[in-house]
Amino acid sequence: MPTEPILIKRYENRKLYDSSRSAYITLEEIAALIREGNEVRVVDAKTNEDLTKSTLALIVMEGERQKKNLLPLSFMYQLIKYGESIQGVFQEYLSSGFETFIASQQEAQKRLREWAEAHKGEVSRTVPPKTASDREASLKEEVDQLKRKLDELERRLKSEKEKEEKD
Repeated sequence: MPTEPILIKRYENRKLYDSSRSAYITLEEIAALIREGNEVRVVDAKTNEDLTKSTLALIVMEGERQKKNLLPLSFMYQLIKYGESIQGVFQEYLSSGFETFIASQQEAQKRLREWAEAHKGEVSRTVPPKTASDREASLKEEVDQLKRKLDELERRLKSEKEKEEKD
């Protein structure tokens, strides 16, 4: 059963108040709550108007201002250019695309864990390196191998997904 969204009230002075903690909160703290898996609902303290979308947009824009480059410039131009004319289609496409991305990431992680479990014995049979630099080089090589395997898994998942979409 999903939990209730955390209620955040925005006052006329633009301060944000987290009702669940009885404390003022910043945009960055709201972003942290969301990254932790919480849902938030932001409302105007006086009128009770829902301000969630505009607040989340502010968080994204603040990230852009801090050079986090979440959105490519060309995407932002297209969003402004076509705006409302493609709103419904765009929202559906973006939502389903993001869900597909998350699912493929989870599937890749699952397959990587399965691969690691299946090859656990092989790693323990390797000869331990003699010096610290040998150990470091060995660990780097192992990480590189895992990255290559993960890339291969992601390519296979993408290929399988594309085949499913064509069918």
